[in-house]
Amino acid sequence: MQRRAEQGWVEVIAGPMFSGKSEELIRRVTRYGIARIPVQTFKPAIDTRYSATEVVSHSNLSAAATAVADSAELLRSVEDRTVVVGIDEGQFFDEGLVEVVELLAGAGKQLIIAGLDLDYLGRPFEPIPALMLRAEYVMKTLAVCHRCGGPGLFTQRVIAGDDLVVLGATDAYEARCRRCYDPTEIEQPKLTAVDQ
Repeated sequence: MQRRAEQGWVEVIAGPMFSGKSEELIRRVTRYGIARIPVQTFKPAIDTRYSATEVVSHSNLSAAATAVADSAELLRSVEDRTVVVGIDEGQFFDEGLVEVVELLAGAGKQLIIAGLDLDYLGRPFEPIPALMLRAEYVMKTLAVCHRCGGPGLFTQRVIAGDDLVVLGATDAYEARCRRCYDPTEIEQPKLTAVDQ
């Protein structure tokens, strides 16, 4: 009797910065690890904000990760025995990530990808939207608006710069709700102790 291949699937955790995407990815891959299911976690090599060898959330949770330059290197790095593949900061990968994810899911891998679905100008931040369309499970996370405390759907850049990718955390970005988000805003005034 021939054994049926394991069924793969794709989960995408999407939302703005500070919404807990990496934290949720870390929680999920850790849970699989506790169950002794072979897990590998990957992150883009350009993301060196907190660690070169870990996925680290803004709340300082972490999980071991392999840094890779692009989707082709990620595909080459996935071991045969791996069942669960975690991918953080999916928006920093090239468009080839969509095909790689499809190949891995077709081979029976279970993929969990976290990333920004919108860039700082409010435009779709590929390849996350394309992955969301192909995923069995999609989790949309919201942050808390840094201005009013409302549901933070957007990532507001608070420093000047035209590059699409500017690595940073609270020094460069804020979460904003629909009302407080303004993509034309270039730089935010920093609050002083007197203002607070």
